[in-house]
Amino acid sequence: MDAELSLADPLKVTLKLTAALEALGIRYAVGGSLASSLHGVPRATQDVDVVAEVGLGQIDALAGALDRDFVVEPPAMREAVLRRSSFNIIDREEVFKLDVFVPGADPLARSQMDRRVRYELAGAPGATLYLCCAEDTVAHKLYWYQLGGRVSERQWTDALNVLRVQAGALDMDYLNRVAAARGVAELLDKALAEAQSAAGGS
Repeated sequence: MDAELSLADPLKVTLKLTAALEALGIRYAVGGSLASSLHGVPRATQDVDVVAEVGLGQIDALAGALDRDFVVEPPAMREAVLRRSSFNIIDREEVFKLDVFVPGADPLARSQMDRRVRYELAGAPGATLYLCCAEDTVAHKLYWYQLGGRVSERQWTDALNVLRVQAGALDMDYLNRVAAARGVAELLDKALAEAQSAAGGS
């Protein structure tokens, strides 16, 4: 599939990180607003979320590979790997932040990595990266919408846009399972109804 947008700065910065991860054989998946923009409707984003299976033995190599282009903090990376939390890196040229999340060992985290999809970027021939699948992207957006008190129109609209654009192509069994596992089954039903209503009125 092709992204319907040019290779803007967030994508250029993200490709620097994903190239380093791929060179070191580290599995990853880009999520968050960049994933929802590529699966759904493009919008500006101020940071990028990447899930990456970084191991303790890979920290020094990854920090070394990123140091030229990014501000990196190996101690923070090590703590994130040990705690299965997150660390951030900042692009030196663009002053743009990327958040790197180290996934847990639970079935939900494993399925997210197993179901990632290779995405071709229209703005750069041959440039690709791995995205969280559309179903995981929707579930994550609804989860963060709920976590934020159900007030973020951006999170809600991102989820709706992916549902609208990907309508007919979604694995609904998986989407329902992952939404239930994240505690957002009721929100998914509401979002699906709203997306279908909007499609019927267009």
